[in-house]
Amino acid sequence: MLHQAFLPLALTSGLALYLAWNLGANDVANSMGTSVGSKAVTLRQALVIAGILEFTGAVLFGRKVAGTLATGVVNPELFATQPQVLVAGMVAVLLSCGLWLQIATSLSLPVSSSHAVVGALAGFGWVAVGSQAVDWQAIGLISLTWVVTPLISGAIAASFYGLVKRWILDQPNAMQSLYEWIPWLSTALFSVFGVIVLPSLSQPIQQFFSIQLGVTLPQHDIPLLLGAIATMGLTWVSWQQLAERGQQDDASNPVERQLGQFQVLSACFVAFAHGSNDVGNAVAPLAAIAYIQQTGTVPTEDFSVPIWILILGGAGIVGGLAVWGKKVIATIGEGITALQPSGGFCAELATAATVLLASRAGLPVSTSHALVGGVVGVGLVKNWRAVKFATLREIGLAWLVTIPIAAVLSALIFAGIRLLWL
Repeated sequence: MLHQAFLPLALTSGLALYLAWNLGANDVANSMGTSVGSKAVTLRQALVIAGILEFTGAVLFGRKVAGTLATGVVNPELFATQPQVLVAGMVAVLLSCGLWLQIATSLSLPVSSSHAVVGALAGFGWVAVGSQAVDWQAIGLISLTWVVTPLISGAIAASFYGLVKRWILDQPNAMQSLYEWIPWLSTALFSVFGVIVLPSLSQPIQQFFSIQLGVTLPQHDIPLLLGAIATMGLTWVSWQQLAERGQQDDASNPVERQLGQFQVLSACFVAFAHGSNDVGNAVAPLAAIAYIQQTGTVPTEDFSVPIWILILGGAGIVGGLAVWGKKVIATIGEGITALQPSGGFCAELATAATVLLASRAGLPVSTSHALVGGVVGVGLVKNWRAVKFATLREIGLAWLVTIPIAAVLSALIFAGIRLLWL
């Protein structure tokens, strides 16, 4: 048996922090890369904005995804009689995913942390129990998303940017056209991102009405009300800002500057949603380990992730973003094609729409894949010759090898742990 003193909670927490650190350095480029590339925000501003919102999303709403990953990929019942084998496997997952994300980040390549975790879980599960431990259908579905996700996101981004270019940017009076389109852009922004974020934000309000006032509100009423208020507020503020910019005598493009405000707001939504979803990739193995050490049994589907684990994951994501995040941010924002705020906004909106559609269909998709597809879609409409296809080949290769590399690393590490200590 693996001696409990060898893997104290402090050690496994350190490994989870290491994985979260590398996840923050690589994956947070999904939310801020286009904003930095289009010069809507500086790198320092992006790090501050993403850090706050990623941490908030992780701590407030990261529990569900973490619980699913801890029990949904490898069946914990297979380890019911030997929970310490599952502990060793989760340690292998933490270390292998952290290593691969660190390697990818050092090469400035955006990869999917979700795919890395799934591959690592499959690798150790196969070695520990056999091929029956791996959900091969899920692996095949994830592999299919490598192709489908960027294509869908690219198509949406190209269509949206084509409309913006045709009806706003290419018009003789672009400022007047933008003024007329601001209500529709605000509606599109809150329609897409509101479906992702507002239901979670409205839950405390619904609970207050239900518990304190005894009033049960319909499930969608508060999100719709919040979305309508936010849309009207954004429209009014944007009109005021556009009028002020039109009166300023400077060399900047007031239309692109105003669209940059929309892009920053969309990036904030992506950062919040990303933190609430992807923190589970970092802390799910630690949550399973902590549960086993506390109870001596394997976790079940309804086990709860402690808040301190979510805080640890959120802190790791922010730390990795601050120290190493600029490398992958540069690849997303500048390495594929040159972006302006109008294009960056369209790419982020397409990313969110793609992830939302996939979530509704129950398909596991990667924000990294969706955002790269969105950036390429914008680039093809704007000037296909400016798209750096050499960079895309490197990114595609990194996507292709993520699951097998994570699986092999995890299998080797687990095999070493089992040989030495189990």
